[in-house]
Amino acid sequence: MNQKYSPAPLGEPADDDANRAERAERGSEREERDPFLTAMGERVRLLRARRGMTRKTLATETGLSERHLANLESGVGNASVLVLRQLAATLNCALAEVIGDETTASAEWLLIRELLHGRDQAALQRARVALAEMFAQAPRDPHRKDRIALIGLRGAGKSTLGRMLAQERKVPFIELTRVIEQLAGCPPSEIHSLYGASAYRRYEHRALEAVIHEHERAVIASPGGLVSESGTFNALLSHCFTVWLQATPEEHMRRVIAQGDLRPMSGNKEAMDDLKRILAGRGELYGRADMTFDTSEKTLADAYLQLRDRLAARLAAESPDDARVS
Repeated sequence: MNQKYSPAPLGEPADDDANRAERAERGSEREERDPFLTAMGERVRLLRARRGMTRKTLATETGLSERHLANLESGVGNASVLVLRQLAATLNCALAEVIGDETTASAEWLLIRELLHGRDQAALQRARVALAEMFAQAPRDPHRKDRIALIGLRGAGKSTLGRMLAQERKVPFIELTRVIEQLAGCPPSEIHSLYGASAYRRYEHRALEAVIHEHERAVIASPGGLVSESGTFNALLSHCFTVWLQATPEEHMRRVIAQGDLRPMSGNKEAMDDLKRILAGRGELYGRADMTFDTSEKTLADAYLQLRDRLAARLAAESPDDARVS
């Protein structure tokens, strides 16, 4: 378990932290904020949004105060190295991602950046697929197109449309969240509360590996935050044909409320803003899917028929050498 660090420097009372933060905030109003601290705060906010974590959740996981995190994200707080290390561990990313851009670390990285700079999305996707195949340690999965994985936020239609697809394709329908619960012996919410986010991510990866191993053909509904863990998401992309089910933030919220489930927005007065930040933070990751399908403003019947037809056309057209396109 990661050690929890106090935001107060050694030898200073923790109670002084709020006063120091207030003084720093007042000072920032009189002079321009440091660009480095501002950029770092934006990166922390983006990493948090990608994982669907509220500031309160991140504060609980790291042992820091919400006020300290708020100041850090706004470019006011000058966090210690220990605090940044704790944030990186909780967000499951390299410390370099919090402090700065890893791709500025060497001449080779800079040359690669220059080569890719200005390329359009299709060209970048081709480059990614080529690199993935170049460095792949295992042959291409021959059953990839037989496993359909639906990704997206809760309320996009993964469970409902997934069951309908599985029934027509005569394959098992698997909700990865249920597999995680079976492996852990408790609901995902309890995994988070008892063991933390890192333990949940391990169960999530194990659950996906188990499903891939046991099922050559299936329709899989994946948890919305799976895409934020690169190892697990890459495994999904390698072994499944992925479909991003999109919807507007308003449609997501309406459907979630209709289901009687407000997690993780319960008790949050800025639920819609949080939802929009999560969508913005994960949009580029969801965009790595083999295809996208917008379920907004469609009846269930229309959404299913259109999804079924588009999916059939894409699967028929795809060859082993095709690059993924959205």
